[in-house]
Amino acid sequence: MSATGAAATQVVIAGGTPLRGRIRVPGDKSISHRALLFAALADGTSRVAHLSSGDDVARTAALVDALGARVRPLPGDELAVTVASPGVDGLREPCAVVDCGNSGTTMRLGLGMLAGRPFHAVLSGDDSLVRRPMARVADPLRAMGARVDGRDGGNFAPLAVRGGSLRGIHYELPVASAQVKSALVLAGLQAAGTTELVEPAPTRDHTERMLGAFGAPVDHDRDARTVRVARGVPRAFELDVPGDPSSAAFFVVAACLAPGSDVVVEDVCLNPIRIAFVDVLVRMGADVETRVTGERAGEPVGEIRARTSELRGVVVAGDEVPSLIDEIPVLAVAAAFADGVTEFHDAHELRVKESDRIATVQQELAQLGVAVEPRPDGMLVRGGRPRAATLKSHGDHRVAMAGAVAAVAIDGESTVRGWNAVAISYPAFADDLVALGGSVA
Repeated sequence: MSATGAAATQVVIAGGTPLRGRIRVPGDKSISHRALLFAALADGTSRVAHLSSGDDVARTAALVDALGARVRPLPGDELAVTVASPGVDGLREPCAVVDCGNSGTTMRLGLGMLAGRPFHAVLSGDDSLVRRPMARVADPLRAMGARVDGRDGGNFAPLAVRGGSLRGIHYELPVASAQVKSALVLAGLQAAGTTELVEPAPTRDHTERMLGAFGAPVDHDRDARTVRVARGVPRAFELDVPGDPSSAAFFVVAACLAPGSDVVVEDVCLNPIRIAFVDVLVRMGADVETRVTGERAGEPVGEIRARTSELRGVVVAGDEVPSLIDEIPVLAVAAAFADGVTEFHDAHELRVKESDRIATVQQELAQLGVAVEPRPDGMLVRGGRPRAATLKSHGDHRVAMAGAVAAVAIDGESTVRGWNAVAISYPAFADDLVALGGSVA
């Protein structure tokens, strides 16, 4: 059967068949966001290829364009763009409210960049985004000298920011969040003095790696979980964005679960802090291996190979959780097929993602006949024999794709409703699943 596009409201997946072959997933979403924002800070024209194809990154491109850094697609390739920036001091006030859609990255990192600009801007988003907490960014930006306001004292969008005249601060992040850290780095590049940030646990370090590769004054001491930033900007650059490991995780888990499978995800970002899900799968007994083949913008790049495996329950907790928070929905699916109990702890952030992912994952696994015990900071999943079912996305792209992964491994047909949510990050997911041998209608 041919795949149904991301605009479809539902897909039907016939499981139990092997997945085999090589695939390249969309460009890394985190790197794509940052490449566009860093290009806007640079003076001159940057070229970015293999951008993430999802709506989230399109929102960041629209923000950058609204600030006067012209984003234009290259002929014949809508996922390759040039960003012609007048330099950070040439950016202009947007003439309308910036709609961030469902993208928390656009809103949080956008706030950090706008905090250093001497003009007024307003950021808003969809029904989900305006319920996600923003005080964690607004409060330290205020301490740096920006004026930020919004609903509930600036905790919820719409958010208005009037920036400029920032000063560096020492700030210990109360929550391990790469988005908050990156927002403050963007503000620190525009502040007088030094900004020093201390994380409670390691988080994604794309901002530090990329800015360092592009010549910006950012120093990163991972052992001390400290980032130091001075005033300065990156230079214009060219970047071919490597594949998104969070997107790759769905095919890696699917290959582990579907009988007779052997899948290679190629040209994918292998940043150690982004492939913590591989470490979890290996602990579960998965036949998964990575191979670094090069480096791009400070990021190791290579391939992930996954084959059908017998899995066992493990504990996922502590400092590893911030590095795989986005992969927990699909790891919970892996746990549903594993022997024994898998425990997820210290994952409070799941409550404030595109959906309450503890509640939504529990509900969907229950539809599959899997016992799940929710906890305030995670869940316990009792592995068993999931059955075909009708599942819902809850408007959450990762829940939708996790449901598809479960369906691939179950004999019979399962339906995933609300499939259009995958457009947020991976519109061609169903097509790529079919390319590997999956049956999608």
